[in-house]
Amino acid sequence: MPDMLDLPPGGTRGSEIPKAMRPLMRAMGWMEGLMVRFGAKVQGRPLLRLTTIGARSGARRETVLGWFEGDRDDSWFVVASNGGSARHPAWAFNLAKDPWSVFVDIGGGEIPVEAVLLAGAERESVWNRIVELAPGYGRYLEKTDREIPIFRLTRLQTHH
Repeated sequence: MPDMLDLPPGGTRGSEIPKAMRPLMRAMGWMEGLMVRFGAKVQGRPLLRLTTIGARSGARRETVLGWFEGDRDDSWFVVASNGGSARHPAWAFNLAKDPWSVFVDIGGGEIPVEAVLLAGAERESVWNRIVELAPGYGRYLEKTDREIPIFRLTRLQTHH
């Protein structure tokens, strides 16, 4: 098993969700699960529920994200855009700390996956494809100066 993944450094500028909105967003978490189950989309992207282990807390953490088809039938790409914030989202730190204790649910139950952080030419190629499919992601680069991480989530093969 690999060690922790090395996230790129955070940025010096970016957009932020107003602090007053954060409790409301957490309270709506139950709704996100329904959105995944019933096939809702955000920015034209289908949603998945990502389950990680908290990097600091060690607790199970869930978040709902848009996803992009991976380069194999058993993989998905997710973008740690955080709305163009100067900071990476908490789930990216969780993936980086423990890339093996990760699950996705795209509406049919949890699937164990391995997280890999894309880099170099591969990251650039996937980023270009993502921006072509969902131009809103490209606008995040106007807000922040950090490199926005992209993760490949690949189904772990289970042995019976």
